[in-house]
Parts: sequence; C-alpha cells; structure tokens
Amino acid sequence: MIIGIDLGTTNSLVAVWKDGRAQLVPNGLGETLTPSCVSVDKDGSILVGKAARERLQTHPENTASVFKRFMGSDKKVSLAKKEFRAEELSAFVLKSLKADAEAFLGEPVTEAVITVPAYFSDAQRKATRTAGLLAGLKVDRLLNEPTAAALAYGMHQIGSECRFLVFDLGGGTFDVSILELFEGVMEVRASAGDNFLGGEDITNAIVDLFFQRKELSANLRNNAMFMQRLGASAESAKRALSLGQTAQVQIQLDGKDLAMDIEEASLEKICAPLLKRLREPVERALRDTNLRSNQLDSIVLAGGATRMPLVKRLVTLMFGRFPANDINPDEVVAMGAAVQAGLKMKDSALEEVVMTDVSPYSLGVEVSINLADGKTASGHFSPIIERNSTVPISRVSQYFPVVDKQTRLALEIYQGESRLVKDNIHLGSLELPLEPLARADNGVDVRFTYDVNGLLEVQATIVKTQKTHRLVIQGNPGLLSDDEIQQRFIELEKIKMHPRDTMEIRTLLARADRIYQQLRGDVRAWLGAQISEFEQVIENQNPRQIIPAQKSFSDMLTSIESDSHLHSNFDPQPN
Repeated sequence: MIIGIDLGTTNSLVAVWKDGRAQLVPNGLGETLTPSCVSVDKDGSILVGKAARERLQTHPENTASVFKRFMGSDKKVSLAKKEFRAEELSAFVLKSLKADAEAFLGEPVTEAVITVPAYFSDAQRKATRTAGLLAGLKVDRLLNEPTAAALAYGMHQIGSECRFLVFDLGGGTFDVSILELFEGVMEVRASAGDNFLGGEDITNAIVDLFFQRKELSANLRNNAMFMQRLGASAESAKRALSLGQTAQVQIQLDGKDLAMDIEEASLEKICAPLLKRLREPVERALRDTNLRSNQLDSIVLAGGATRMPLVKRLVTLMFGRFPANDINPDEVVAMGAAVQAGLKMKDSALEEVVMTDVSPYSLGVEVSINLADGKTASGHFSPIIERNSTVPISRVSQYFPVVDKQTRLALEIYQGESRLVKDNIHLGSLELPLEPLARADNGVDVRFTYDVNGLLEVQATIVKTQKTHRLVIQGNPGLLSDDEIQQRFIELEKIKMHPRDTMEIRTLLARADRIYQQLRGDVRAWLGAQISEFEQVIENQNPRQIIPAQKSFSDMLTSIESDSHLHSNFDPQPN
C-alpha cells in the first residue's frame, strides 16, 4: 500500500486510495488535521500534533513548529538539549502519520507519495525525501502541492475539457499552477510561487501591529514563552476575522491585561505588502501560458490560509469571479496525493487518468560573456532547462573555456530567473579537468536531466575525450550524505515516540497545563487539584473510570476556556 502525505508547514494530513476513492486517515484523536509540531515530553518521548502544539506555549524550549521553512538548510533546532535538523523533525511528523495509516488500514505501510511546494529547490526536495527515509518510508514520488490539488479537483472533471488555476496558500508557502484537462490527460502548463509567504506571515503581521500599538519593548521578542502566547492569541484573532468583522488580541504582562481590537480593514492594510506578493506569481504563470484570466474556466483554492476573507476577495478581484467552493482547501492536497498513490499502484479506477507536470523554475550554469570592448564579464546565468518545461526532461548545451590552454572548468549550477547568478539559488558545483588545448577544441556538453520528483542530475561530457562527469554537490550545508542519513536513522530509531493509543489523554493534559499556566490565584489552584485528580484516575488504569473522567475533564477545560474573563495571560515573574 502506498499512502499520500501532505507534509504542511502548519498542519499535515495522510490519505489513502481505497475502494476506488481517496480517503482521509484520522489520527489518534479522530481528526484528519495533525499540527506539524514536535515536542519532547518530560519522559524524553516525542509528542507530535495537537499535544505538541499545546506545549508551544508552556514548554517553548522543548517544542518546535514551522520547521518546514528550514528544509534544505543547515539550521538546527534545540529541543531538550538535543539538536534536530528540519528533516529530522519532519521525520517525526511522518512517523506519526505512518502509524495513523497503519492503524486505519490494519497493515504495515512502507511507501508514500509526499507533496512539496512547487517552488521547492533541489536541496529542499532532497531534504523532504530524506525525512521520508528517516521515518522508514520509501518516498515513491515527490508531488508538487498545486498539482496534487489539481488531481483531486480534476477527478470530478474527468470527461470534460477545462482550464483552471490552483491558488495554493498554506501556512508557510504559496504556489500557483495553471492546468489543462482534456481527454483524461491533466497537463500542468505553468507553476510559480513563493517559499516564504503564507498564513504564518499574516499572523506575524498582527503580532508586529500589537508591538507597535502597545509600544512594547523589542526585548520582549527574545522571551520565547511570551512570543508563543502572543502568537497564539494573534492566530486566534486571525481565525476570528474569518468569521466576523472584528477580533481581539489579548495577553497579560506584568500583571496587566493588554488587549488590541483589530478590524478586517486594519488587517487588510497591514497585510497589503503580503497581498501584493500574492499577485506576482499569478501574473508570471499567466504570462508563461499566454493566457488571460478570463480564459480560465475555474479557480481552485488550496491551503488553509485561503479561508481568510481578504484572500478570497483578492482572488475574486484578480480573476473577476468567485473561486470554486466545492472542495475543502485544507484537505485537497492530501486527497490529490492519495490519487497519485492510486496511480502508482495502477488502480483500475484510475486507468483513464494521465498526469504531466513542469519544472517551476529555470535551471542552468554560470557563464562569462564577451563585452563590446573585448573584455569578459563573469557571473551571468545561462539557462539549460527553461521554467515550465514539461518533465521529465533532458536538455544539453555546449560550453567552452574562457581562454586557450585552460586546464580546469568549474561548472556552477543555479536555479532561478535572474540575469546574474548572484540573484539566483546555487545548487552545486562540478569541476572538470581539461586538456591544455585551444578553447575552440575544448568544448563540454552539459546535460541537465530533471525528473518528475523535481530532482536534478547534471552530466558533463568533454567532447574531445568523451569522458563524462556527474554532479557531486560539495559543501552544501542543506544536505546529508548517505552515511549521515543512515547514522541519523539509527539515532532517531532510539528515540521513543509517545504511544498513539494514549495520545488523546496526553493531549488533554497538555491542554490543561497550558490553561493552568494562564490562570492565577484561587482558580489556578483549583485547576491544579483537578489535574492531579485526573492523573490519579489515569494511573489506576481502569477504563470504566477513565472514559467518563476524560469526558468530564475535557468539558471542564472547555468551560474554563469559554469564560470571557480569561485571557492569554502571561507574567514573566509569576506569583
């Protein structure tokens, strides 16, 4: 069985192709959305999902989120005095999703289709594949997120001809793809995006406004617990504005209640620079396909951030029509990943579907160009594969040394659209030994092969000798070697994951701990006693007592949280 996974910045989902359709898999809490959060519990075990998200406010030093943005880099996150790379933290999330799928299917799972932002670089894609390996999964395919959304949407359109655009705004990334469906073939025509633009940036804009209006000291930004609680309140306000015209950000500092009312108009104003950035990839994709917005049959929304009214308004204004609303934006990418898994398994229900994709960015090498005065200028970009070329693709270009009798040729590989390589993303280097010949006799054929997983292979052949060299990326801090992957796999296997069957109770206790730390005085002492009593019931291990106690305890916490007098309190020096 191959499963489909949407490994998101804010939330992750897993789905399977079963009984002729895509089905979402519930986690241990019975929910399909698993927060992409990882926390080290007091016993050293790893918590993933809602329980970890609750601990963001109470144990920020032991909890991590939004680590997808660090994929492909050498950034490390310290949790409980241990350091983890982004792919290792992602591996914990994938392990949790794998366990959910195995419980749902009743059989072991070893293979997966994992979605990635269309604009992920070669290093980011390799890091995602590594995360899968560290989780014990063979990554059968890396699938672009908007392409996955298109697959899920297109399954309802098979048999018709249409042209549509997927507008995918998640927690941390933005992608747009234009697709065409005809005679059972779904063809991606163009993709564009921004890897550092998402719902988290809107939350951060609200936090910045709070600091500005309340004239808070910039030093408070170094207080992890304060920032996590303020961020949680800002996130709640952002969600509230999806349902109403006003919301409030509230927190307590030094025994004083701080509150800020925010209206939809104010949010739109502070997010104006972010909304402007949403337009640019859309315009680029339309230009690359030579299409006007009125030539599109439908606009499909994907990603939780598209639920926000200001995003929906922007989309409606850009395209002069309302986007399609017949598909859940939180679930559509995972559902598409399950469709792709079904295609890989050659399910008979999917025999008529053919899918093509494109390279979302140009790939090439650094070259020197000749100037009018006879001088040369280095640092220029020479594309070998142009953006939005259908993949898989293999293209070759011939290059020559700059001077006669040159004995070494350095190929610097880049991704991007800028004229100068300094403005593009460096992917790797390949050094070639040359014979000391005249430059015209020392040509090198450079072949780029880009596969459906978005992974690039570079092959350079010296024309004179027909010797071939392949790309070996040297000194890239964003990648682990095969030996390092194996070593980290062994080390991560030793770290215990919190048991899935007790995750509901552990999440409840993490929630209670968060509420306890937000309270003060008699009500705090009372809740502490209630927590101790609930823990005592759990220790007795009597299901007849645990089940009703669990419901009663959960209802009590809900009642406390619904009390309008309770805020996201914080006191750096608690009583």
